[in-house]
Amino acid sequence: MTGEKTPKVILSREGAILIVTINRPESRNAIDRETSLALAEAMDQLDNDPTLSLAILTGAGEHFCAGMDLKAFVAGERVELSGRGLAGITQKPPAKPLIAAIEGYALAGGFEIALACDLIVASETARFGLPEAKRGLIAGSGGLVRLPECMPRQIAMECALTGRMIPAAEAERWGLINRLCLPGAALDTARDLAGEIARNAPMSLVASKQIVAHAGRWSEDNVWPRQNEILEKVIHSEDAKEGARAFAEKRNPVWTGR
Repeated sequence: MTGEKTPKVILSREGAILIVTINRPESRNAIDRETSLALAEAMDQLDNDPTLSLAILTGAGEHFCAGMDLKAFVAGERVELSGRGLAGITQKPPAKPLIAAIEGYALAGGFEIALACDLIVASETARFGLPEAKRGLIAGSGGLVRLPECMPRQIAMECALTGRMIPAAEAERWGLINRLCLPGAALDTARDLAGEIARNAPMSLVASKQIVAHAGRWSEDNVWPRQNEILEKVIHSEDAKEGARAFAEKRNPVWTGR
């Protein structure tokens, strides 16, 4: 119908997998406030729907995301969301796993959004970078915090100080990418990875992500108590019993998320 507004974020569902597409290809999927709000809503939908296990985040067209929409920023928009950050993700990622499927540019805030995801699938043409220092800014949406957790500190420091772009092959060499694929295949490759994850128990996925994501920041005295607190909820769940039964009966488990 003529006059209908094109959505800036498109959601589709494939079984237990939610596919979230940033739909601003004309601006290389740059993030304005409306897009941040829509992405935050998508992440809430992911976490609040018990039938969803994880999500894939990708960009429409040839690029993943070029970061904050600078035109919106100059016009006075507050693009980042209070308590949630850029795209409603960088300060508050979802509790459930999130895979970034990247073609083309993942630059500035776009790279920071990818770093806030749990896994990264990228095509051979993908390019990553934090060019903020070239513009008199810093990568304040988590890039400077997360990048040295994903690659050697010296390389992360070089990327932050030079603002240079990192080709996909180099990013894979430093361990930043989980799967490197042919151009145009990032989303399908992410689907394959997501399908492998979605076969597992939903509660186990959330608990495992929580421990892997946060254990490095727990104090030494708190590591085991914090892990065991999470473990107790999982080990006494119905899905833990179902997993054991299914193994004994040599069948696929039927998860309930309880």
